[in-house]
Amino acid sequence: MTESPAKPAQTPPVRIPDEIKPSDGRFGSGPSKVRPEAVRALLDHATSYLGTSHRQKTVKDQVARLRRGIAELYGLPDGYEVVLANGGTTAFWDAATFGLIRDRAQCASFGEFGGKFATAVKQAPFLGEPTIRKAEPGTAATLVAEAGIDVYATPHNETSTGVMVPVQRPAGADPGALLLVDATSAAGAVEVDLTQVDAYYFAPQKAFGSDGGLWIAILSPAAIARVEEIKATGRWIPAFLDLATAIEQSRLEQTYNTPALATVFLAAEQVDWMLANGGLAWAAKRSAESAAVIYGWAERSSVATPFVADPALRSTTVATIDFDESVDAAALAKTLRANGIVDTEPYRKLGRNQLRIALFPTIDPADIEALTACIDYVLERTQS
Repeated sequence: MTESPAKPAQTPPVRIPDEIKPSDGRFGSGPSKVRPEAVRALLDHATSYLGTSHRQKTVKDQVARLRRGIAELYGLPDGYEVVLANGGTTAFWDAATFGLIRDRAQCASFGEFGGKFATAVKQAPFLGEPTIRKAEPGTAATLVAEAGIDVYATPHNETSTGVMVPVQRPAGADPGALLLVDATSAAGAVEVDLTQVDAYYFAPQKAFGSDGGLWIAILSPAAIARVEEIKATGRWIPAFLDLATAIEQSRLEQTYNTPALATVFLAAEQVDWMLANGGLAWAAKRSAESAAVIYGWAERSSVATPFVADPALRSTTVATIDFDESVDAAALAKTLRANGIVDTEPYRKLGRNQLRIALFPTIDPADIEALTACIDYVLERTQS
């Protein structure tokens, strides 16, 4: 049988010179860049850590290291605890629906991920009808005090649109009402007053420079008490989504079932790296520097503009940049990818002619500068 001739490698429409490329071409908003140093550290520990029991000291020490590091990074208020379990932020939405909402919630929905949590709450047959405060993509919805609401929920940063909102309790909320904040693409890169929050939850595959497979939540004493209260009512809760179990297991430096060991280790490495460089203030400043670069470039450009019109709402962790009709942003992203500059595509369901660029602390602001130079280089050679 005659073999078909090998297809020649495709040549990029534009070849970007190596000297102007970023030192690392990963700009994904999650999964995001993992530092090579963290991967080497994992490799150094691989034979004594990977493939070992998560009930034994070797793994429990890494879980403890991660929990302790996050507590130090955030300077936890008295009584707050770091809790972790398997499944990612999507799993925490369901866990919160079962274990933190007593009856009625108010949810802010101004993008894909806030909307998904709102849908999970609305579909729960054992909860009352939620209030869903919606806003168009690129803008923000605000939580407002409402009688009878026992949980308020909002993203801190909407990953799909690049909108970031302040974290604060709704003034005038019923006594004991909780505030849950989805911090998946903000945690580790934005400072926050945790006294304003009862559950600040996230996954480690973004600013925490790790892999997926875990959710991590910083819970207030009021949130922990709510979990215990709901558990005592006898509400049926799937074991995998039982927050009471997650709290109990976290206090033992372990998870209910086998965690992603590489994820735990890489996240702990990232937290230690942040602490060694100056902590959360340093990480937030580094991301803000990158944000100033990309938004400044877009505002100076004749063909690009920040998608989020209000500068006060522009994310410092995920930038969304619109292009006018003279630019095919999908083709631009494809050309960048062919040159080793990857994951600049927009959130698929948003359907806009734009690029989406991560600004997490792992990414050097100088690489954001280089990225803008590469975009300009491609545009200069493809614009008619």
